[in-house]
Amino acid sequence: MHEKLLIADDEKGVVDMLKSYFEMQSYQVYPAYSGEAALSQAAHNPDLVLLDINMPGMDGLTVCERLRDHIACPILFLTARIETADKIKGFMAGADDYIVKPFDIDELGARVAAHLRRENRKQGQSVLRFFSDMTIDYSRRELTIGGAHIALSKKEFDIVELLSVNAGQVFDRERIYELVWGLDGDGSSDTIMEHIRKIRSKFAAVTQHSYIETVWGVGYKWIG
Repeated sequence: MHEKLLIADDEKGVVDMLKSYFEMQSYQVYPAYSGEAALSQAAHNPDLVLLDINMPGMDGLTVCERLRDHIACPILFLTARIETADKIKGFMAGADDYIVKPFDIDELGARVAAHLRRENRKQGQSVLRFFSDMTIDYSRRELTIGGAHIALSKKEFDIVELLSVNAGQVFDRERIYELVWGLDGDGSSDTIMEHIRKIRSKFAAVTQHSYIETVWGVGYKWIG
């Protein structure tokens, strides 16, 4: 089965160019020329989303947040904005990467393929781990505590996966950012701290057991 791409940009010429390019690479492409259309096309369950930030009406950040409630596939932003503050907003909304316009189309194709390979490797790992009253199914990306399902965002689960697979190992905030977001140099300690806070809050709603321990002045580690 061909991997499915959702490409959303209000510039029709950009979408049509990318559609033609990726269809030549044997992808199934679902085009969208607005944020609203992108949400509609998401019903096709894409394997990866290319999403412009600066669309009129419903912008890319809003679309990304809405999509993250339902899909876990990589979302790559297409944007001419590269300020760190804008990147952090995008990552907090659930984006996985940024593609800066103007871009080299072959490099874009390579980055799309790399993200899809990483997702396929994750899906190929059928692994269950048990920690106290918690069960983590890494292949299905599901976590339960005492039988109760804990709804985690993609990045929250990625952080839990990183820490739990390496239980006992201490990771500083910059290293967590680098390994989970896959980018170097623009990591935000505040971004990691906020994600950890949300994860702990969700855990605390159903258990008194602490799974993520703060190693003061260093970072975080998983304790079963």
